[in-house]
Amino acid sequence: MSTSSIDNFLGNGTALSRLQAHAGRLLRLQRQLDALLPDYMARSCKVANLKGEELVLHVDSAGLAVKLRQAVPSLLTDFARAGVLLRDIKVKVAVREYRPAPPPPPSRHISDSTRSGLDQLADGLPADSPLAKALK
Repeated sequence: MSTSSIDNFLGNGTALSRLQAHAGRLLRLQRQLDALLPDYMARSCKVANLKGEELVLHVDSAGLAVKLRQAVPSLLTDFARAGVLLRDIKVKVAVREYRPAPPPPPSRHISDSTRSGLDQLADGLPADSPLAKALK
């Protein structure tokens, strides 16, 4: 099977073409939403899905979700002016996975007696030795 026939098969699949069209609609809606919202809101608000005439948005915080829910009527009007007819906009809080900060690397110390022993070892090696250079 050649590459072009695989591309034709994948490109003509009804499920794949529907998925690709849906993803394109979501990207267009995200760009329109970014243009409608202030910068601080647009950075934290993502188009999650479009179910019929209902747009689903995910936001980073509950506070932003409250502000966005209050703005839903004006957003519906603004989307309608842009040619996108929506019945409703659902706002959901998408909590990001909590990942604690990695622990700091352990600090390693060499005692004075160990340091002097390594210095004595380095002094006993030839000057051009890679080990002597590493120990100094």
